[in-house]
Amino acid sequence: MFINMKRSKTWPRLVLPPILLMLGGCSRSGLFLLKPEGLISHTFYHYFLLDVGIMLLIIIPTTLLALWAMWRYRKGGNGSYHPRWSHSYAIEAVVWGIPLVTVGVLSYLSVKAIYDVNPYNPEVITKAQRAAGGDPVEVDVIATDWRWLFIYPQQHIASVDELVVPVGTPVRFRLTSTSVVNDFIIPQLVGMIDVMPGMRTKQAMVADKAGTYVGYSADYSGAGLSWMHFQTKAVSPTQFTQWVAHAKSSPQRLTYAGFNRFARPYIAVGGDQQIFGHVQSGLFDHVVMEVMRGKVWPTPMAMTENMVNYMKKQRAEQKAGDY
Repeated sequence: MFINMKRSKTWPRLVLPPILLMLGGCSRSGLFLLKPEGLISHTFYHYFLLDVGIMLLIIIPTTLLALWAMWRYRKGGNGSYHPRWSHSYAIEAVVWGIPLVTVGVLSYLSVKAIYDVNPYNPEVITKAQRAAGGDPVEVDVIATDWRWLFIYPQQHIASVDELVVPVGTPVRFRLTSTSVVNDFIIPQLVGMIDVMPGMRTKQAMVADKAGTYVGYSADYSGAGLSWMHFQTKAVSPTQFTQWVAHAKSSPQRLTYAGFNRFARPYIAVGGDQQIFGHVQSGLFDHVVMEVMRGKVWPTPMAMTENMVNYMKKQRAEQKAGDY
């Protein structure tokens, strides 16, 4: 049975309620990019608003002029007809001048933004560190299948799927992967960057506000991609010092040999957040060199054949093993 939508007066009543119901599920809580809480994310947001504003300065007047022209020169309108018209310097200046100025301004902002948020040496963080003084917190990030390992080389500790940083202090990352390419991103704090096997990339950020933020892997890395999210806790410097002291009291140790067991594919659906009280020095560089030489940690067939039993097995090994 078909409804004549043009003649029916009831179709808005049939269509609008479902649309409003679906839109009712929308919430700003999921729009991370519109709620920046870090120096780098604020800088991204600043340039994003500038770009949108500049483009609207072109789009809105152009749209209004097009509507005005259609109204003025419609049949019966008050526009005059000039059949011999061929050129106007004023129109030439507008048509070519405004785009040239716009491209110039956008080019300047793009170059400035590149230097401000350059992952290897972001100027906004360098300036903030120079003004505040103090040393940055260094974190080595290793992506495995399918967990995130955060090593604090200055404190010789590490945590799994949990990143803890002090508010207002620059954090400088070195990142690598044991397997395939991942993308490291904390939408409210810092943008996305590739994490590649056998290579080292860098990133930096500053958290402006205390809170818990979600980080992700934003690149397909196999069956466990959906497990690769982690909590980022921005705490006060005093709380960070207390957390470091608590982490150092953990009996778990992470050595080169232990990392070979840790890096095996892991079913990380239970939110197992481990803390290692001592990490062997140079572990990050060792992993990069091992992967460059061809070291791999293949996915066992048993993991996909019977996931529940494999989860029990890996947790038993985790409790008994000395990482």
